[in-house]
Amino acid sequence: MLITLANKPFLRFERTKQDLSSDLRVLLCSLHTVRCQLVCLVSSLAPSLFGNFALARMQRQEAAVEDVVVVGAGLATALGLYRKGVRSLVLESSPSLRTEGFAFTAWKNAFRALDALGVGDKIREQHLQVQALRVISSATGEVAQELDVTVQGNRSGPNEIRCVRRDSLLQALEEELPRGTIRYSTKIVSMEEDGDIKILHLADGSILRAKVLIGCDGINSVVAKWLGLAEPSYSGRMAARGLAHFPDGHGMEPNFLQFIGRGFRSGMRSCNNTDVYWFFTWAPSESDKGVVESGAKLKQFVLTNLAALKVPPKVLSVIERSEASDVFAVPLRFRPPLSLVTASISKGGVCVAGDALHPMTPELGQGGCAALEDSVVLARCLGEGARGGGTESRRIEEGLQEYARIRRWRSVELVATAYVVGFIQQSNNAVVGFFRDKFLSGFLARRLLKMADYDCGTLWSC
Repeated sequence: MLITLANKPFLRFERTKQDLSSDLRVLLCSLHTVRCQLVCLVSSLAPSLFGNFALARMQRQEAAVEDVVVVGAGLATALGLYRKGVRSLVLESSPSLRTEGFAFTAWKNAFRALDALGVGDKIREQHLQVQALRVISSATGEVAQELDVTVQGNRSGPNEIRCVRRDSLLQALEEELPRGTIRYSTKIVSMEEDGDIKILHLADGSILRAKVLIGCDGINSVVAKWLGLAEPSYSGRMAARGLAHFPDGHGMEPNFLQFIGRGFRSGMRSCNNTDVYWFFTWAPSESDKGVVESGAKLKQFVLTNLAALKVPPKVLSVIERSEASDVFAVPLRFRPPLSLVTASISKGGVCVAGDALHPMTPELGQGGCAALEDSVVLARCLGEGARGGGTESRRIEEGLQEYARIRRWRSVELVATAYVVGFIQQSNNAVVGFFRDKFLSGFLARRLLKMADYDCGTLWSC
């Protein structure tokens, strides 16, 4: 009995050891299984945990390096570089060439640049030469100043002014460029540097690498922001613009008409025998809310304001003729001219041109002209720099520094003069209006011609 009782604990202990051994084996097997599952899990997660970094690095290494990338509709810049033997890639965010603004005034300086690019005569064939500049007081209806713009300028050659359709200009430039130069529907969202190479991150997630990056991406330029240029300032004014079509001919004289005073500035000019471009700038008030919601409302707003003043019926009929789809408005902004005195127009292999550099109010009609000047000077400086001595990156940097030196003070002068002229022309102040109509109109008109009498040089020499 005792033995039986004594053996019972022993038997129970033996069974417990066996149970523990079995449990231990099960546990070890379970741990091994978990380990295998963890290995598989880490392996499956590795691409998402570390792949972004590795993929980005791989993309940077595998992406081809472009010599020059032009961001925005910088076709004139691309053509200038092509004439100098430098291939470039133009990144255009739109699915096709943009033609906002309908038309722009191409003064003498613009045609010097277009001639340097080899497309001047093609543009002349499609657009009328303006014969006279006529400034009219909207308060009295009298001609405050009239200038014959075909007479000889201070520099060689006669004055030349034409109202150029933007689509005609862009088409002429595109036709001269090699196929594949423009990549449409491509938008840059950010950029960084990798040594001397610029890494461009695009909206579709792809990456481009470039030795030179030129920002021609307008007033909201990504490149200008990266360079640290001052944000454009709002002038407190809006501009309505429109285009009127006359299939059978408009019958108007090829003159530049401009109406000033009473708090607004308006004008029109013929592009050719069938198209007339017009504009109207004003300082919006609370009562003007909603006028820019549609082309129809904006068109009626312009007609109502002009009809209350001494504006010829022929001018009103041109605006009446415009389709609502051919009328739009934009706020007028400019880059503070003093900020351009010390601004980094270029840095390493990066620079800006056109509205990305010098957005200005439209009183001088020099925005598009100055952009064409930029194109010629930039192509010349960059092209000549490529043939110099030293390392490639150093030659690029020196070429862009020379471009910035040439264009800095020209940009400051244009932006500042345009703002001052706009203030005087559009002022509703009685004293300012009196001096403007009696004494300043002639000076301001001649100032327009003087600012246009500028020679940017050719692609080969200043």
